[in-house]
Amino acid sequence: MSAPALPFVLAGREGTLIGQGCLGRLEAGPAPVEARVRAYFAARPEGPRLLVGALPYDMDAPAHLLQPAELTRQSGRPELSGLLPRPSGPRPLAPAGAPQWRVMAEPTLPAYRAAVAAALDAMARGQKDASGDGLRKIVLSRSLRLAADRPIDAGALLQALARDESVTTFCVPLAGTEEGGVFIGATPELLIAKTGAAILSHPLAGSARRHADAAADRAAAEALAVSEKDGREHRAVVEAILDQLAPYCVELGTPEGTQVTSTATMWHLGTRIVGKLRDPAMSSLELAARLHPTPAVCGAPRAVAARAIPGLEGYDRGFYAGAVGWCDEAGDGAWHVAIRCARIAGGEARLYAGAGIVPGSDPVAEGEETSAKFAALLQAFGIDEDGRPLDAGA
Repeated sequence: MSAPALPFVLAGREGTLIGQGCLGRLEAGPAPVEARVRAYFAARPEGPRLLVGALPYDMDAPAHLLQPAELTRQSGRPELSGLLPRPSGPRPLAPAGAPQWRVMAEPTLPAYRAAVAAALDAMARGQKDASGDGLRKIVLSRSLRLAADRPIDAGALLQALARDESVTTFCVPLAGTEEGGVFIGATPELLIAKTGAAILSHPLAGSARRHADAAADRAAAEALAVSEKDGREHRAVVEAILDQLAPYCVELGTPEGTQVTSTATMWHLGTRIVGKLRDPAMSSLELAARLHPTPAVCGAPRAVAARAIPGLEGYDRGFYAGAVGWCDEAGDGAWHVAIRCARIAGGEARLYAGAGIVPGSDPVAEGEETSAKFAALLQAFGIDEDGRPLDAGA
């Protein structure tokens, strides 16, 4: 018997939210998404008063937001195994041995390095578009397509990702979308959270791979903290978010400054941005739509980078580098940047990872950074980037 469909899951330090079933979906339309949310709840008096789901990277594409039939909230990070649905009846016999994997890089690593070199060349030549703006930063990603000889256990993958308490683990069922399957990930980055008038954003930009050796790991963190290139990349993101939020706030700042933060596999530069809205009724979805895409997933200037990315990457990002989260009827909610993620359908998965490119970036090093960012998901699958099983002690 096949496993039941996974619910919407958002599990982080702030708590865990599980949304089961679906009472309805937010339809696409010309009105801004926050206006459509208000109209949706006005027409539907029943059920939990919030929507959950995913926003695409391209905000001109349809959002995938649904109203769950049942909602569970828990403080902290409980074991997801006790919250996820279990298959009923006898379990089917699985093929003997570990899954066999095929991994296809799209684009290939050499092609990705060539795209990075092309972006650096455009920056060095001061190439400008029709608006007169020149590219200062661009985030380029690549993907891995995985194919297994059996259906992928998405629930087990979700539980494996949730073991890293430094990230927010998410699962978004994509039934009813063109992609189908589920969208699963473990993101360290908060786009925006809103409670009443209080808002919080925690952008990350500037990264370094972690190491098993404690001395090497500490050295990587210390080097990241003083890196001129990574500091420049990070400041571009923070300044852009502050500029976007400032018109809507009576208070806004970065009281803790920039700090080195970590996940199980990566070091990052991070800055907590806190503020107080002029209008507490402003929706978290409206704030997310205004902030997205930040220079952490797109570039600067935003419009110039956004136009260049499709031609350099060569594929549609879909929900990767978009946002996952929730928004209630009052406008409160939380939206997390959809990175360190995969779309899973049957025995296939598509993984994504990107790196910020600025003058001084090195194509080989940026390719290595994407490989490091793939590691969290690949470890959960139990394989390396070439599809080989990881050593038992790795």
